[in-house]
Amino acid sequence: QLQASGGGLVQAGGSLRLSCVASSRIFSSHVLGWFRQAPGKEREFVAAIWWGSGVRYYEDSVRGRFTISRVSAENTVYLQMNSLKPDDAGVYYCAAATEYGTRQNTYKTWGQETLVTVSS
Repeated sequence: QLQASGGGLVQAGGSLRLSCVASSRIFSSHVLGWFRQAPGKEREFVAAIWWGSGVRYYEDSVRGRFTISRVSAENTVYLQMNSLKPDDAGVYYCAAATEYGTRQNTYKTWGQETLVTVSS
């Protein structure tokens, strides 16, 4: 299981760090990803990281502002979000897969959501 946290209310230009803790071992062949869903919109890919190699992927609109990372000893993946914009607001989810992809159905395990609100 995955447990996400760290959401909150922040002003535009501010920062937040999301955390996602796995209750069971994450293998090097796993990919951990973050998705988000704004009201009235479809869930979209944000970022992902290979647990073993640390190779990272980002959606174009967050590249350079968001950083995904993992700490193996903590079984945790983080999403550091800087220079937040109102368009970044939404419900954020972490998810796990055994291959990289940007589509939701690639990810078989999903954590609970955490809400990010960005005021303008």
